[in-house]
Amino acid sequence: MIPFIDGNQLTLLQNGAEFFPALEAAIDRASSHVYLESYIYADDATGRRIAAALMRAAQRGVETHLIIDGFGAQDYPASALQALRAAGVDALIYRPQISPWRFRRQRLRRLHRKLAVIDQTVAFVGGINIVNDAVSPDTPPQFDFTVAVEGPLVAPILQEMRKLHAHMLRIRLRLPDTSAAPPAPPPAGKVHAAFIQRTNLKHRRDIERAYLRAIGRARHEIILANSYFLPGRRFRTALMQAAARGVKVVLLLQGRIEFRFVHYATRALYDELLAAGIEIHEYQPSILHAKVAVIDQVWATVGSSNIDPTSLHLSREANVVAFDRAFATTLHASLEAAIQTSSRRMHPTDLARRTWWERLLSRWAYSGVRLLAELVGYGVEMK
Repeated sequence: MIPFIDGNQLTLLQNGAEFFPALEAAIDRASSHVYLESYIYADDATGRRIAAALMRAAQRGVETHLIIDGFGAQDYPASALQALRAAGVDALIYRPQISPWRFRRQRLRRLHRKLAVIDQTVAFVGGINIVNDAVSPDTPPQFDFTVAVEGPLVAPILQEMRKLHAHMLRIRLRLPDTSAAPPAPPPAGKVHAAFIQRTNLKHRRDIERAYLRAIGRARHEIILANSYFLPGRRFRTALMQAAARGVKVVLLLQGRIEFRFVHYATRALYDELLAAGIEIHEYQPSILHAKVAVIDQVWATVGSSNIDPTSLHLSREANVVAFDRAFATTLHASLEAAIQTSSRRMHPTDLARRTWWERLLSRWAYSGVRLLAELVGYGVEMK
């Protein structure tokens, strides 16, 4: 069972315009410790802005830790990393070995979560990387979310970040595990919420099970927004069964082509989903990077986990799940606005107008996804 905790305050932050100032301000207020993890960490204006805040914190004596992924942040300059370390930031790289010449499944197990904890008073959990989220001034920013957490739920988030940090130090320096459960902060609100994660030991399927349990209990409406949507058979069946019992099921998916292979593979699922009565809307203005859902306007999740084999079977991921009508209503309003004003609804007639090569490309791409899933042990789910 998911360990829900009472007494929290959750604040929804949409896009970098809301998240980055909140993160920077929290780091600048830090007096004890800062922990930050990001899959992508770019050497752009945003990356330099947060790096400067980390260095300021370290230079005034705050214990400052940064972990970035060796694949997602592979372009981060060694000079920038050295500058962080020289300023006193404990900057580590998760799985830096990414050679394309040797296939090892464990190298696909990336640190995909985006987390921060400052002074055990506030945590940030979501899908926003440390990177400029607008391609150009003429293009809207990526559509994404992070949630700021205050209250007792900060403790398990901090504990998990400390565990990973200690694990990486043990590997590098052969140190004993000194991580311990931190005391829980006092209540900060009334939200009933949980921190769920996907790891390769105790929590292999926690995020997927949380989704499936909530979908199975849905009675009125499911809105799911996800940037890379390639669910396995159980997940698709749960959505179709919900639609069959009268639940309105709405998917907000990627409309722009970011990765052509994934785009066409996802579209291979449209026929089956539309035939089951599920609405599909493709987000148009920019890249959709969100990984969120709202069910019956009372259950909501925000995090880093896509609904695809990589997130559900390989990567370290982290989400917050909340049972709270006010929070769920806020997220629902953002998604509904995106659906109504910035998305195109797909119909069976749209699929019928596809050219023969688009159909072939979709089938080929999805076959490729199934093959990759077989190689990493998730093939049965993708049938």
